[in-house]
Amino acid sequence: MIKAHSNLHRSAWADWWEGTRRTDIWWTLAWFDIVLRYRRSMLGPLWLTLSMGAMIGGMGPLYSSLFGTELSKFFPHLALGIIFWSFFSTMVTDSCNAFINSANYLKQGYFPISLFVWRSMSRNIIVFAHQFVLYIPVAWWAGIQLHASSWLVLPAFLLMLINAHAIGLALGLLCTRFRDITQIVTSVMQMLMFLTPVFWLPESLPDRAKYILWNPFAQMLDLLRTPLMGGVADMHNWHGILGWTAVSLLVACALFTKYRRRVVYWL
Repeated sequence: MIKAHSNLHRSAWADWWEGTRRTDIWWTLAWFDIVLRYRRSMLGPLWLTLSMGAMIGGMGPLYSSLFGTELSKFFPHLALGIIFWSFFSTMVTDSCNAFINSANYLKQGYFPISLFVWRSMSRNIIVFAHQFVLYIPVAWWAGIQLHASSWLVLPAFLLMLINAHAIGLALGLLCTRFRDITQIVTSVMQMLMFLTPVFWLPESLPDRAKYILWNPFAQMLDLLRTPLMGGVADMHNWHGILGWTAVSLLVACALFTKYRRRVVYWL
């Protein structure tokens, strides 16, 4: 009781760090989430790769002919778009239930809540790793030549993880208190999938609709996809994501500092 009491009265930073440094806990929980999901399955997580590969292989030739685009150019664009969007959407929607799905742990003893956001993120990173391998045969078939600028995908991926954690903390707190927000977020993500260049090429937009590309998911997708296609992302997308990162961190810090101790009472 003394330890739990002292933990609950830590500063917000110390509380966040306590959950973040326990990689042994949140990584193990994430790994067992995947193991339990595919228990008794012969292929296990490889079903993630096969199902995503079937979708990309079916949609590539169809959408290429619909948009009148050369398949060797459109196929890697579509493959990376679907892979990264699946990562974005599951990361956001899973964060809504990060604390709700961990209610049994939070009710039984003291756990810093950041631990369960890391659990949700690492679970989705494992899924993403199984799906990202599809990029290799697509890039080989399309003859993509990677350059030194392709390493820019690493800082872009780091920015994406920082935003995912900040959004995970904020949405996890809000959706635990107000359960309807989960349904709103799910609907918004479905809408944004069509407003983000996942299935279509940005250059196919008329000039009057270019504002669509200013949404943060479109900018993040450009930072991650363009280097892997041998190009360089637009600088304004870096500026946009850096600004979005600052805003998401400020909102997450404010909510975490004020409401982190109330989560267990909302479950």
